Amino acid sequence: MDGIEKIRFDPAAFLTQSGLKREVVGLKPKATLFSQGDAADSVFYIQSGRVKLTVTSQSGKEATIAILSVGDFVGEDSIAETDGFRAATATAVTLSMVLKIRRTEMLRAVHEEHAFSDLFLKFLLARSIRTQADIVDQLFNSCEKRLARILLLMADFDASEKEESVIPKISQETLAEMIGTTRSRVSFFMNSFRKRGFIEYNGRIRIKKSLLSVVLQD
Repeated sequence: MDGIEKIRFDPAAFLTQSGLKREVVGLKPKATLFSQGDAADSVFYIQSGRVKLTVTSQSGKEATIAILSVGDFVGEDSIAETDGFRAATATAVTLSMVLKIRRTEMLRAVHEEHAFSDLFLKFLLARSIRTQADIVDQLFNSCEKRLARILLLMADFDASEKEESVIPKISQETLAEMIGTTRSRVSFFMNSFRKRGFIEYNGRIRIKKSLLSVVLQD
């Protein structure tokens, strides 16, 4: 383009430098961002750290449905209606920093900033596709494949050509909730992955890209 390089839209810079009203929120591990049943009046953008989404049944059983990281939005369902309520609880997994954006401000940014609205739409579509893939995964794949897939997604191998990635410490109980099995089964498969050289863990977990072979096997 006549020697002029197209500038890539940076959502983090836009959210922090624009006139958009927002609040910076720091979260310690296990701190709650919002709870199931709270009024859904804000959207959050993760600047650093990881946040998990959990749902609790009427009987008190809790299940982890997603682990979100830098660049993800949390609580985006709040822009759908003015008097809605949170369908899940958001909790910090690691030390995290998020931007809290009120619903009215978020809607204004979506309407007025086309680059931002395009990016936000891509995020919503990606989340929808991920949710569908999670459902298929639960219905048709073995526990071993489901665990391997979750670890690979957390390692974010799609974003680069890296051969290994370190993910924050996550409990086997949480992994068990995410794939719908028991902690003992997760422990068995984690030990199996380690023996086969697919992962290393000592506090934090180092995921090797070769773990993909577990997901691809018949």
